Amino acid sequence: MSRPKNVIIAQSGGPTPVINASLRGVIETCQAYPGTFGTLYAGFHGIEGVLKEELLNLSAQPAEEIALLSTTPAAGAIGTCRYKLKSSQKEDFERIIAVFKAHNIGYFFYNGGNDSMDTAYKVAQLAHERGLDLVATGVPKTIDNDVGGGLAADGQTFEVIDHTPGYGSTARYWALNVQNANEENAGSSPSDPVLVLQAMGRKIGYIPAAARLADPQREMPLLIFMRESGLSLEALADAVNEMLKARGRALVVISEGFDVGNLGERKDSFGHTMFSSSETTVEQIVVNYLNSVGLAARGAARGNVPGTDQRHAMIYASTVDLEEAYRVGQKAVQIAAEVGGGYMSTILRHPGDLYQVTYDKVPLEMVANSERTFPEAWLTPARTDVTDAFVRYARPLIGEHWPTVPLVNGRQRFTRFAPIFAEQKLPPYTPQAYRG
Repeated sequence: MSRPKNVIIAQSGGPTPVINASLRGVIETCQAYPGTFGTLYAGFHGIEGVLKEELLNLSAQPAEEIALLSTTPAAGAIGTCRYKLKSSQKEDFERIIAVFKAHNIGYFFYNGGNDSMDTAYKVAQLAHERGLDLVATGVPKTIDNDVGGGLAADGQTFEVIDHTPGYGSTARYWALNVQNANEENAGSSPSDPVLVLQAMGRKIGYIPAAARLADPQREMPLLIFMRESGLSLEALADAVNEMLKARGRALVVISEGFDVGNLGERKDSFGHTMFSSSETTVEQIVVNYLNSVGLAARGAARGNVPGTDQRHAMIYASTVDLEEAYRVGQKAVQIAAEVGGGYMSTILRHPGDLYQVTYDKVPLEMVANSERTFPEAWLTPARTDVTDAFVRYARPLIGEHWPTVPLVNGRQRFTRFAPIFAEQKLPPYTPQAYRG
């Protein structure tokens, strides 16, 4: 009987409040298959840690620390990265295979979005070409909800994945924060009639759309401008002033990807715009523009720009999201153990009014080549809001309860892994993208 193969778990891209719930799901489910999985390692800071042979020993960590992962936000426990493995970086791919062989790795779990699923697929292909029996499995993650394809023919469900773990918590963050911002705006409106809030979302509007969950009965003077709105600044100002004439104040949620011209933006190694690193913000341009053209009410526009707290504010995490994040990690291990590699675990919603989901699998290649858009049918005719159909889709994801976040001496208690790393067996290596 062959001895169990070891495991590497890695993460890529921006973190989420529930990313570690998926990590916990992978760890604990692997431990439930002792005859299949050997030592569990984490690529410290994602695929960069694999390239550098920095493998954190997860099997050596106390059960208490692993359990705390479910209430530990973001990626501080094992790290993440924005290192893109391009097809031209042959040395990087060969190095990954060498590390896998040196540490008897037979299973690779990669937690991320479309780009990460593409990486897992390519690594698995190369491993088989090099004679390494590797099972590569994807675990979905992104706050943007941009993994997978569009709506199915029923107009209610998505075929590849209904939603990604991380989105429900970010949607809840916006639902609750817009409620509070509305209280601010209602009280301050005699002098500050317009409050502009900038939401994350480079190319897709699921995060700003979630602002509508704060007000499903449409009682607030709320306007939502997504990238998909396709409106000009002039049209935006007209909509704001119409709201001011009707209600005396306006609460504006705008996507960071809304086109206002050049922001001096920077891009990461994946080619994704990093709006939080730009020279200015969409919010600031919109506030300046509204104040320069004039408001249909006394006073001025003001703005707020929530930042990466959307990705790590644990107290706003959705309990539904936490449960589903754990389950997709668990499902990924079951797929690897019982079916084999080449798949991503997924969440599929059942049609109908009652929220129910099934955990299943989809080919990595399908996910890597998919691209989700915000359904046109979920935009209102004026393109300044989202429809009730979106509210019905998103409402179950934010849950009903606050998460139970442990405190010690008034401070949150997060997972703290001991720095126990695998012995390095290969020569030091500098990732190709780091070289001059």
